[in-house]
Amino acid sequence: MNILSIETSCDETALSIVECTGGAKAPRFKVLKNLIHSQIPEHRPFGGVVPNIAKREHIKNLPILLRKLGISYN
Repeated sequence: MNILSIETSCDETALSIVECTGGAKAPRFKVLKNLIHSQIPEHRPFGGVVPNIAKREHIKNLPILLRKLGISYN
């Protein structure tokens, strides 16, 4: 089974595809792909993370990262 992992806390947008094998008794996980987009340049002028800017950047970057992972959505 493959798992799509999404991280949108603070100032990074990240997506990973993780492969899970071995079943419930002996699970094994392997990261197949991992992409990160940092928002540090957008927040730097304000001296820290600005929640509204972070939200806007996550909305903008999630579709871009999904396409880079090869995931189609509608």
